Amino acid sequence: MVVSGRQTGRPTLEEVAARAGVGRGTVSRVINGSPRVSEQAKAAVGRAIAELGYVPNRAARALAGSRTDAVALVIPETEARLFAEPYFLDIIRGVSVELADADKQLLLTLIRSDKERQRFEQYLAAQRVDGVLLVSVHGDDPLPDQVRELGLPAVLNGRRTEGETVAYVDSDNVGAGRSAVAHLAGRGRRRIATITGPLDMYVARCRLDGYHEGLAEAGLFADRQLVATGDFTEEGGQRAMRELLARRPDLDAVFAASDVMAAGARGVLREAGRRVPDDVALVGVDDSAVARHMDPPLTSVRQPIEEMGRTMARLLLQEIGEASAEQPRRVLPTELVVRASS
Repeated sequence: MVVSGRQTGRPTLEEVAARAGVGRGTVSRVINGSPRVSEQAKAAVGRAIAELGYVPNRAARALAGSRTDAVALVIPETEARLFAEPYFLDIIRGVSVELADADKQLLLTLIRSDKERQRFEQYLAAQRVDGVLLVSVHGDDPLPDQVRELGLPAVLNGRRTEGETVAYVDSDNVGAGRSAVAHLAGRGRRRIATITGPLDMYVARCRLDGYHEGLAEAGLFADRQLVATGDFTEEGGQRAMRELLARRPDLDAVFAASDVMAAGARGVLREAGRRVPDDVALVGVDDSAVARHMDPPLTSVRQPIEEMGRTMARLLLQEIGEASAEQPRRVLPTELVVRASS
């Protein structure tokens, strides 16, 4: 801002963007050396920076030779879902243990609206954290790319697509679906249904792919009537189970893509007078406390959730220390834990 020919306060990224006639994101990409900017835009931003005397916070901090020693863990979900689902709490536990050992501060951020997303993007642009961990990211979410464009290291929990370009830690979700169906088929079940997660999430599509692979390997027909979409919540599991029973009342097994959805399905089966596992066998994913405390205890595909959190934090710390040319990727194994529900 200029008053009486003198500049007051440090110029902002928004002022540079306005002077250059480009978007704020374009300015960030130019500053961070992204190749995804035209020569014309680079020149315009360069002139605006020179005219305003803009100094990026990241450069100022580098000149001071210091870091924030803080890492953001971003979960685009509500508080209700965060505290209702053991998955998120296990991820947080793993991340926090690893960061504590490294003397890094953990900043937990929930994004529930576009306004909160914009506020967080501004927070990142101010370079107030050294890196970002992202959990429960949907396929069309641009936030991981925006974080990278700001020059910040980022690690995802899971992937948005098969060709994910940002560093990630995932589990063998196709194997999870395949092993669940193989187990159910091995117990003589022939009308095996599935409750998927939201199909705009790669993890849900992979578990569905595994379900179909398991059916094919067992010589079973893939019936669309035996597939219902959930959302990884207990309520979603309830709705999907009612839908499946209405379509195919003769089903004899259900593979739910999470323990929480399996718990919802279990309640609906009980209401419908279906005994588990006598009438309908049931398998979930996560091997969470929910699985161990269900009646009967739930057979579940274990994924090492807390270890995923620790691995995410370790990879991020490595990137903060010395950025690598290739984005690190880790896929951890899963394991079927058989209990009384199947």
